[in-house]
Parts: sequence; structure tokens; C-alpha cells
Amino acid sequence: MIRGFSPIALLPLLLLVTVGAGFAQWNGEIVAWGTNSYGQCDVPEPNSGFVALGTGCNGAHSLGLKADGSIVAWGHNTSGQCDVPEPNSGFVAAARGYGHTLGLKEDGSIVAWGLQGWGMCDVPSPNEGFVAVSAGRYHSLGLKEDGSIVAWGINAAGQCDVPEPNSGFVAIAGGYYHNLGLKADGSVVAWGGDWTGQCDVPEPNSDFVAVAAGRYHSLGVKADGSVVAWGSNSYGQCAVPSPNNGFVAVAAGEIHSAGLKADGSIVAWGSNSFGQCDVPEPNSGFVGIAGGEAHNLGLRESTGIEDEGLAGDFIQIQSVSPNPFSSSTSVVFQSPGLSSMTFQVFDIAGRLVRTQAIGNSPAGQHTIAWDGRDSQGAELGSGVYFIRLGGAEQQASAKVVLVR
Repeated sequence: MIRGFSPIALLPLLLLVTVGAGFAQWNGEIVAWGTNSYGQCDVPEPNSGFVALGTGCNGAHSLGLKADGSIVAWGHNTSGQCDVPEPNSGFVAAARGYGHTLGLKEDGSIVAWGLQGWGMCDVPSPNEGFVAVSAGRYHSLGLKEDGSIVAWGINAAGQCDVPEPNSGFVAIAGGYYHNLGLKADGSVVAWGGDWTGQCDVPEPNSDFVAVAAGRYHSLGVKADGSVVAWGSNSYGQCAVPSPNNGFVAVAAGEIHSAGLKADGSIVAWGSNSFGQCDVPEPNSGFVGIAGGEAHNLGLRESTGIEDEGLAGDFIQIQSVSPNPFSSSTSVVFQSPGLSSMTFQVFDIAGRLVRTQAIGNSPAGQHTIAWDGRDSQGAELGSGVYFIRLGGAEQQASAKVVLVR
């Protein structure tokens, strides 16, 4: 396990729920649209039980992570990028390059497979302590629990030369020949090929909470829910549609962009030559997004909980609002009636920074507030945090962004 993280807590969803092993699974389905030349939009059956999407703008294959920790891959497979190595279990995140794939295991190691030509599947030693992965066209990235980034593979444009100081990173995104790193202070660092200004982060370089990298353009979500785009705009991929607000996540394709709104809808813009900007109806209920070269994936809530009994038998985090927040956020959760419950907060490195005993929690809906402080009452800095509620048998987790 990665330093106290629940594996599900690493997944890029708006709301992440996990319960006791073997009891239940969050049930999400994948919607795919755009070019389907290699079957990258043909989601394999059963299209259920997904909890995350494989990220990356590169390649014509698609990835989905199941609640049981397995990866499902489909589409272009000429280099074996869809042949997930055994044991296909224990994964908590995935990313795709042009012809290779990365999978992050719950023990903090990275498994890489597919095209081998430029060393992008040769994970550097020590292969441990990773908390996130991303893939460029022919290079790979891993974020370590200490906030540093490791990059390997082709380095023709300097995409593997992480700028100093290589510390304080909380998120990564690999484009074709450039990379983005999001710092805990809300700033973005960009490096690699900069032929169209894709590494020239617009001022003010602050208050970013999410990033995505395309072929020659870059995207960032601000704490106020707006999207900033820079680099090539030859197909309108940087022309964010109005109203530019309410965004919580972004995805970049080769020459198109997409954004997930807080209301569960997706907005897409840029090149639409293969219908990659035509979000299928109903455009609602989405909790995750990923972009391919000319296709998109959306993770949508399906029927909720699949289990042996009733959804009400399990603890559920129903909302975290506001998120991002600056001074206080409220966590609304549904309890089946648990004793000895605890509220915990972990930072991006997996360190426990806040713990609070709740005690007995009768069946029903409850609310607990977090003021962005640690157990000693000191203000925590801007960044991504993971909250966890529950007891010994059941837990629920969610990601929250603190912006000072």
C-alpha cells in the first residue's frame, strides 16, 4: 500500500467511494465517441464497474480501471499496448502513450508494456514510491510520493529533463513532446518542446488545480472553475467556449480539448473532424474524462452500488462542497450506522495530516466540516488532499483541493 493511501483514493474522480473489500463496488460505465478506426470507442462488455479512465492524449487505444484493480484495454494493439501483463490486479491508475501503456500498482510500482523502441517502458530504479503516472508520445512520467517527478524514454526535446527544483509536484501530464507539472502552490511548470508556446504558462501562474497536455497545446483548470489554454490554436483547441466557469477537470486530445463541469456535463472544442467534440446525449452524470488523439472517453455514474444487499448498507460520501475550497468545506455522507468512526485527511505524499474521532454514527445523513488545518490546528498549504471516513470494516474516500 502507498503510505496509508486507500488505493481508490488515487483515482481521478470527482467523488471516490470505497468500502470494505469484498462488499461492494462503485459502478461506472464508459462512454466513448470520436474516431473508431481501431475500435477505440468499442468499450468491452460488461461496461460496468469502472472507477477511472486511463489518461493521455496519445494513441488510438483506450483504458479503463475496474473497481477490482484490473485494467481493461481496447483499440489499437499493434505493439501490444492493450495486452495487460499478468497479474492484472492491484492497479490504481493507468496512462497511455502512442504505442505503450503504464499501470500504477497499489504498492507504488509502475508496470509498463507495449512499444519498446525508445525505453519508455524501462521504468528507472528504484521502481517504488510512485503515486501517479502519465505518458507522452514516446516517453513516460511518474510522480513520486515525495513530490518529485521521474521521466524516461525519448528525450529529443528535453521532455525527460525535469526542471529544478524537482519537488513539490502534486500532478503530472504528458503531451506529445512536452510535459506539465502542477505544484502544490498552484503554479504550473512546463518543459520539453515549446515550438508553439505550449510551455509558456500564462500569467498569473497561480491557483491552478488540474492540468492536461495535448500535442502542441496545454490546459489548466483554475480554482475558480475557469480553464486556461495556451499553445497551438490552429483548430480552436485553445478557444474555451463560454461560459468559461464551473470546470473541475480537463482532457487534451491531439488537436481538440474537453472539460468536465461540476454539474456532470462535458464540453468539447477544437477539431471535430471525427465527431470528437459531439458529446453523446444524455450529456449528464459524468464524473471523469480522458482525451485520445481524436476520441474522448467519459466515465458516467451507472446504477450506483453493485453489492450483495442494499446500497444503504454501506457508507457513502455524497458531496464535498465547496471543492476547491479556501477556508472550509463540508463533507456530506450517508452512514448505515457505524461505531468508532474516524475522519482522516492525507496529503499527496500519503502522510496523515489530520485525524478526528467521530465515534458512533447512527444510520442516516451526516455532515462534517474541515477547515483546512492539521491535527495541531496549523493551516495546511494549497494542494490536493484525500479525506477518508469510516471504521475498521468500511471506508469512503474523496479528493479535495485546498487553495489558499
